[in-house]
Amino acid sequence: METVRPQFVLFGDSITQQSFGPGGWGAALANTYSRKASSPSLPHQLADVIVRGYGGYNTRWALFLLNHLFSLECSATILVVLITPPPVDEQGRKEYARSVYGEKAVDLPERTNDNTGAYARQCVELAKELHIPCIDLWSKMQETTGWQKKFLSDGLHLTEEGNAVVHKEVVQVLTDGHLRAEGMPYDFPHHSEINSDHPEKAFEPKS
Repeated sequence: METVRPQFVLFGDSITQQSFGPGGWGAALANTYSRKASSPSLPHQLADVIVRGYGGYNTRWALFLLNHLFSLECSATILVVLITPPPVDEQGRKEYARSVYGEKAVDLPERTNDNTGAYARQCVELAKELHIPCIDLWSKMQETTGWQKKFLSDGLHLTEEGNAVVHKEVVQVLTDGHLRAEGMPYDFPHHSEINSDHPEKAFEPKS
Protein backbone atom coordinates (compact mmCIF):
# COMPACT_ATOMS: atom_id res chain seq x y z
CA MET A 1 0.00 0.00 0.00
CA GLU A 2 1.38 3.38 -1.03
CA THR A 3 1.52 5.64 2.02
CA VAL A 4 3.76 8.45 0.83
CA ARG A 5 1.93 11.74 1.19
CA PRO A 6 2.67 14.73 -0.98
CA GLN A 7 4.41 17.54 0.85
CA PHE A 8 3.84 21.22 0.18
CA VAL A 9 6.76 23.21 1.60
CA LEU A 10 6.05 26.93 1.94
CA PHE A 11 9.43 28.69 1.94
CA GLY A 12 9.66 32.42 2.35
CA ASP A 13 9.74 35.41 4.69
CA SER A 14 7.37 36.81 7.32
CA ILE A 15 4.39 36.63 4.97
CA THR A 16 5.00 32.89 4.73
CA GLN A 17 5.74 32.67 8.44
CA GLN A 18 2.35 34.23 9.21
CA SER A 19 0.48 32.02 6.74
CA PHE A 20 -0.64 29.63 9.47
CA GLY A 21 -2.19 32.39 11.56
CA PRO A 22 -5.97 32.91 11.71
CA GLY A 23 -7.25 33.23 8.15
CA GLY A 24 -3.77 32.52 6.76
CA TRP A 25 -3.26 31.07 3.31
CA GLY A 26 -1.04 28.26 4.58
CA ALA A 27 -3.68 27.12 7.05
CA ALA A 28 -6.31 27.35 4.32
CA LEU A 29 -4.12 25.24 2.04
CA ALA A 30 -3.75 22.59 4.75
CA ASN A 31 -7.52 22.59 5.14
CA THR A 32 -8.09 22.25 1.39
CA TYR A 33 -5.84 19.20 1.25
CA SER A 34 -6.98 17.67 4.55
CA ARG A 35 -8.88 14.45 4.91
CA LYS A 36 -12.42 15.69 5.22
CA ALA A 37 -14.45 13.87 2.58
CA SER A 38 -18.11 13.21 3.30
CA SER A 39 -18.02 9.99 1.31
CA PRO A 40 -15.44 7.73 -0.42
CA SER A 41 -16.67 9.00 -3.79
CA LEU A 42 -15.42 12.51 -2.91
CA PRO A 43 -11.94 11.85 -1.51
CA HIS A 44 -9.48 14.47 -0.35
CA GLN A 45 -5.81 13.58 -0.11
CA LEU A 46 -4.16 14.12 3.25
CA ALA A 47 -1.11 16.17 2.29
CA ASP A 48 1.53 17.56 4.62
CA VAL A 49 1.78 21.35 4.44
CA ILE A 50 5.09 22.45 5.95
CA VAL A 51 5.79 26.08 6.74
CA ARG A 52 9.36 27.36 6.54
CA GLY A 53 8.93 31.10 6.88
CA TYR A 54 11.73 33.32 8.17
CA GLY A 55 10.64 36.83 9.04
CA GLY A 56 13.10 39.57 8.12
CA TYR A 57 15.21 37.34 5.86
CA ASN A 58 16.18 38.48 2.39
CA THR A 59 17.01 36.22 -0.55
CA ARG A 60 20.76 36.29 0.13
CA TRP A 61 20.26 35.05 3.69
CA ALA A 62 17.66 32.49 2.63
CA LEU A 63 20.17 30.82 0.32
CA PHE A 64 22.13 29.66 3.36
CA LEU A 65 19.08 27.69 4.50
CA LEU A 66 18.50 25.63 1.37
CA ASN A 67 20.86 22.77 2.20
CA HIS A 68 19.34 22.52 5.67
CA LEU A 69 15.72 22.51 4.54
CA PHE A 70 15.66 20.62 1.26
CA SER A 71 17.14 17.26 0.39
CA LEU A 72 19.19 16.99 -2.79
CA GLU A 73 17.31 13.76 -3.50
CA CYS A 74 13.97 15.33 -4.30
CA SER A 75 11.09 13.57 -5.99
CA ALA A 76 11.22 13.35 -9.76
CA THR A 77 7.73 14.85 -9.77
CA ILE A 78 8.66 17.90 -7.70
CA LEU A 79 6.74 21.05 -8.58
CA VAL A 80 8.42 24.37 -7.81
CA VAL A 81 6.17 27.42 -7.74
CA LEU A 82 7.52 30.97 -7.44
CA ILE A 83 5.38 33.63 -5.78
CA THR A 84 6.19 37.30 -6.18
CA PRO A 85 5.95 39.66 -3.22
CA PRO A 86 2.61 41.42 -2.91
CA PRO A 87 2.47 45.14 -3.66
CA VAL A 88 3.43 47.64 -0.96
CA ASP A 89 1.08 50.34 0.27
CA GLU A 90 3.60 53.09 1.01
CA GLN A 91 1.13 55.26 2.89
CA GLY A 92 0.06 52.27 4.93
CA ARG A 93 3.67 51.56 5.84
CA LYS A 94 4.16 55.17 6.99
CA GLU A 95 1.03 55.02 9.13
CA TYR A 96 2.12 51.73 10.68
CA ALA A 97 5.63 53.01 11.39
CA ARG A 98 4.25 56.12 13.09
CA SER A 99 1.95 54.00 15.24
CA VAL A 100 4.93 51.94 16.44
CA TYR A 101 7.84 54.41 16.49
CA GLY A 102 6.17 57.80 16.70
CA GLU A 103 8.26 60.72 15.40
CA LYS A 104 11.28 58.46 14.94
CA ALA A 105 9.45 56.74 12.10
CA VAL A 106 10.53 59.44 9.61
CA ASP A 107 14.15 58.31 9.95
CA LEU A 108 13.45 54.66 9.13
CA PRO A 109 14.21 53.22 5.68
CA GLU A 110 11.12 51.80 4.04
CA ARG A 111 10.07 49.74 1.03
CA THR A 112 8.53 51.27 -2.08
CA ASN A 113 6.02 49.70 -4.41
CA ASP A 114 8.16 50.50 -7.45
CA ASN A 115 11.15 48.68 -6.00
CA THR A 116 8.97 45.74 -4.99
CA GLY A 117 7.61 45.66 -8.53
CA ALA A 118 11.15 45.31 -9.89
CA TYR A 119 11.64 42.23 -7.72
CA ALA A 120 8.27 40.87 -8.84
CA ARG A 121 9.16 41.27 -12.52
CA GLN A 122 12.47 39.48 -12.00
CA CYS A 123 10.61 36.65 -10.29
CA VAL A 124 8.21 36.33 -13.23
CA GLU A 125 11.08 36.39 -15.74
CA LEU A 126 13.00 33.72 -13.82
CA ALA A 127 9.95 31.46 -13.79
CA LYS A 128 9.62 31.85 -17.56
CA GLU A 129 13.30 31.07 -18.02
CA LEU A 130 13.03 27.92 -15.90
CA HIS A 131 9.62 26.94 -17.29
CA ILE A 132 8.00 26.77 -13.87
CA PRO A 133 4.75 28.30 -12.56
CA CYS A 134 4.74 31.75 -11.03
CA ILE A 135 2.03 33.57 -9.10
CA ASP A 136 2.34 37.29 -9.72
CA LEU A 137 0.75 38.65 -6.55
CA TRP A 138 2.20 42.10 -7.16
CA SER A 139 0.16 42.51 -10.34
CA LYS A 140 -2.85 40.42 -9.33
CA MET A 141 -3.66 42.33 -6.16
CA GLN A 142 -3.36 45.73 -7.81
CA GLU A 143 -6.17 44.78 -10.21
CA THR A 144 -8.61 45.30 -7.30
CA THR A 145 -9.76 48.80 -6.42
CA GLY A 146 -8.77 49.70 -2.87
CA TRP A 147 -6.23 46.88 -2.66
CA GLN A 148 -4.12 48.88 -0.20
CA LYS A 149 -6.48 48.42 2.74
CA LYS A 150 -8.38 45.41 1.43
CA PHE A 151 -5.38 43.11 1.11
CA LEU A 152 -2.69 44.60 3.37
CA SER A 153 -2.88 45.01 7.15
CA ASP A 154 0.12 47.30 7.61
CA GLY A 155 1.02 48.18 4.06
CA LEU A 156 3.07 45.00 3.71
CA HIS A 157 1.59 41.93 5.40
CA LEU A 158 -1.67 40.32 4.39
CA THR A 159 -5.18 40.75 5.71
CA GLU A 160 -7.54 37.78 5.74
CA GLU A 161 -8.78 38.84 2.31
CA GLY A 162 -5.21 39.14 1.07
CA ASN A 163 -4.50 35.64 2.35
CA ALA A 164 -7.58 34.41 0.49
CA VAL A 165 -6.13 35.73 -2.78
CA VAL A 166 -2.89 33.81 -2.21
CA HIS A 167 -4.75 30.63 -1.28
CA LYS A 168 -6.92 30.79 -4.40
CA GLU A 169 -3.93 31.35 -6.68
CA VAL A 170 -1.86 28.57 -5.08
CA VAL A 171 -4.71 26.06 -5.32
CA GLN A 172 -5.17 26.95 -8.98
CA VAL A 173 -1.49 26.35 -9.73
CA LEU A 174 -1.57 23.02 -7.88
CA THR A 175 -4.70 22.02 -9.76
CA ASP A 176 -3.04 22.88 -13.06
CA GLY A 177 -0.12 20.71 -11.92
CA HIS A 178 -2.39 17.67 -11.51
CA LEU A 179 -2.65 18.08 -7.75
CA ARG A 180 -6.36 18.87 -7.59
CA ALA A 181 -7.49 18.03 -4.07
CA GLU A 182 -10.80 16.46 -5.09
CA GLY A 183 -9.12 14.10 -7.53
CA MET A 184 -6.38 12.70 -5.31
CA PRO A 185 -6.66 9.36 -3.49
CA TYR A 186 -6.54 8.75 0.22
CA ASP A 187 -3.22 7.63 1.69
CA PHE A 188 -5.11 5.10 3.87
CA PRO A 189 -8.61 3.60 3.58
CA HIS A 190 -11.68 5.69 4.28
CA HIS A 191 -13.31 4.61 7.55
CA SER A 192 -16.35 3.33 5.67
CA GLU A 193 -14.11 0.81 3.88
CA ILE A 194 -12.87 -0.80 7.10
CA ASN A 195 -14.68 -3.91 8.32
CA SER A 196 -14.91 -3.75 12.11
CA ASP A 197 -14.67 -7.55 12.36
CA HIS A 198 -11.63 -7.80 10.09
CA PRO A 199 -10.01 -4.34 9.97
CA GLU A 200 -6.70 -5.79 8.81
CA LYS A 201 -8.17 -6.62 5.40
CA ALA A 202 -8.52 -2.94 4.54
CA PHE A 203 -4.77 -2.50 4.98
CA GLU A 204 -3.65 -5.45 2.86
CA PRO A 205 -1.76 -4.60 -0.35
CA LYS A 206 -4.09 -4.26 -3.32
CA SER A 207 -3.38 -6.72 -6.11
